[in-house]
Amino acid sequence: MRARRFLVVVGLLLLALVARAENIEVKSASISLREDGYSLDVDFEIALTPILEDILGKGVPLNFLLELELIRPRWYWFDEKVVSQTQQYKLAYNPLTRQYRISIGTFYQNFATLREAVQFISRVRNMPAADKGGLQPGTTYAGTVRLRLDVSQLPKPFQITALGSRDWNLSSEWYRFPVSP
Repeated sequence: MRARRFLVVVGLLLLALVARAENIEVKSASISLREDGYSLDVDFEIALTPILEDILGKGVPLNFLLELELIRPRWYWFDEKVVSQTQQYKLAYNPLTRQYRISIGTFYQNFATLREAVQFISRVRNMPAADKGGLQPGTTYAGTVRLRLDVSQLPKPFQITALGSRDWNLSSEWYRFPVSP
């Protein structure tokens, strides 16, 4: 009886780990002052589900949304949201050229493999976060960042399918980190 319970518990833990492995996790995030203002550097670990890899291979682009917020805590009132930035990454596959393409606005880059394309999204460097005068020196801000699949950008039939499915809702938790300019 004990062995059976043990196997059930181990099986449930393995299922939880497998479900967790096919997601997005924030490894590190920081904001630093550069010549033109404050910039975000963040590292993610992204694991696409087999369903997402399959529809990507069939030519359906996946849009990822990187969201950043900087909040100034105030003891006397509600916290003040100082910065709210988003950046969209469009991951697409072209079956004719057999290449993956990442688009960020008008900038794009091609990759030979899906792994290379996902690594590009996983390592964000120098994303504009705030102007030079936008943050007060000596104040500690609460930074939060996350990356998620923007299901609203999928074609309508896929949006309906994605409503109740964990295979489609790829997202990191909000990652919190201190920012001290």
